[in-house]
Amino acid sequence: MKVKSKIYVISLGGSLIVPKDGIDWKFLKKFRQLILERVKRGEKFYLISGGGTTSRNYTNAASQVIKITRDDLDWLGIHSTRLNAHLLRTIFREMAHPEIITNPTLTMSAKENIVIAGGWRPGWSTDYVATILAEKYNIKTVINLSNIDYVYDNDPRNYKDAKKIAKINWHGFRKIVGNKWDPGLNAPFDPVASQKAQRLGLKVIIMYGKNIINLKNYFDEKKFIGTVIEN
Repeated sequence: MKVKSKIYVISLGGSLIVPKDGIDWKFLKKFRQLILERVKRGEKFYLISGGGTTSRNYTNAASQVIKITRDDLDWLGIHSTRLNAHLLRTIFREMAHPEIITNPTLTMSAKENIVIAGGWRPGWSTDYVATILAEKYNIKTVINLSNIDYVYDNDPRNYKDAKKIAKINWHGFRKIVGNKWDPGLNAPFDPVASQKAQRLGLKVIIMYGKNIINLKNYFDEKKFIGTVIEN
């Protein structure tokens, strides 16, 4: 009997692609190598890129000139994610579908094993795009790669006694992140996407993206560092 190929949805935080000191090409090189290794095994990936510092630089600059609207904040962020998505498509050029997903509700019959997506429209984050893709292609797990190793019960930057959480249900997680989305919100997984993920019964894995070995351990079904959120 033929073994069904594994399909992954990865929400790749923009802070990994473009941290404060510029595009992290060294991380992208390692990430690319791992993904290509998995593709050789027949695995498929939907990669959704965040905006990172690119987004913050544009929104901060605009805010210095005018009183920027919420809509414009969102659109600057969306186009920043799409620029980062083009960067990902470029480095995966030979293996990736040539078109970047900008509307996740449209069905795309991509034969390639790597498909890249960016932001969609105001009010929806790239985490939300990831949940839509998971729903559309019947994928039960979303991997969220960010700049944190775990979800904490409080912001560890402000609370020294913040405790890391290895496993939590959606009800408990949503108590931590709340229910409202704001452009530039710094949350492990955005509140609106969390609501949808809970309704769909998705499992979300949150882990530190630059720990490539840890991500490989997850793929290999070995012990890994990170937070598991599920019903």
